[in-house]
Amino acid sequence: MTRLLHLDASPRPGRSGTHEHGSHSRRLSHHFIEHWKAARPRDAVTRRDLGVRPPSLLNVEWIEAAFTPSAQRPAALQQVLAESDSLVDEVIQSDVLVLGVPLYNYSYPAAFKAWIDQIVRVERTIYFDPANIDHPVGPLLNDRPRHAVILSSRGGFGLGAGGPLAHLNHLEASVRTALELIGIGHFHEIAIEYQEEGGERLDASVRDALAEVERLVARLQRDAFPVPRAVSA
Repeated sequence: MTRLLHLDASPRPGRSGTHEHGSHSRRLSHHFIEHWKAARPRDAVTRRDLGVRPPSLLNVEWIEAAFTPSAQRPAALQQVLAESDSLVDEVIQSDVLVLGVPLYNYSYPAAFKAWIDQIVRVERTIYFDPANIDHPVGPLLNDRPRHAVILSSRGGFGLGAGGPLAHLNHLEASVRTALELIGIGHFHEIAIEYQEEGGERLDASVRDALAEVERLVARLQRDAFPVPRAVSA
């Protein structure tokens, strides 16, 4: 069974095409999950809505707790990390991270950054060894292949790889950097553009992105997470 973690970071609660002023990134992430489950109804999906319930921001108590070795951490400090532990556990248990993340001011919303900060944890998702001068920091989640699917929406256009404004887009590269740090090694990116312009170019971008999501689901299920064949007696 493949386990999926479905995150949405848009503060818009609805989905475009279904709800007035709904989120395009939510539409893509839900489309991914719906098509995955249509073919694999038994696969597990954990859902977390970062846009509606943003993770807590880090504070001095969190930093003290996270950098106190777990064997020396008193109960009070352990409680400070309870939310982070839940978020980290969801990532550890997942094979595919389905991330609905809109482009805000050329990066991602604050709620998504709060999630990133909560899951990059010494002893949980990364190691820190000051004695290793060349590589003091390394991943702990490289025990098996994990995939991250970044499903975004952009008000403008030309912000994708190779586009004339790609140098302004700091979303996907930043997500990859953080998740590679903890050990996730496979990335897939699909985005809707022309949201501010609207009209036919937005409609075409939506159609293309939805079709690309369907192709990605089929490819992942075929190549990365094939269903084991039953062995006949």
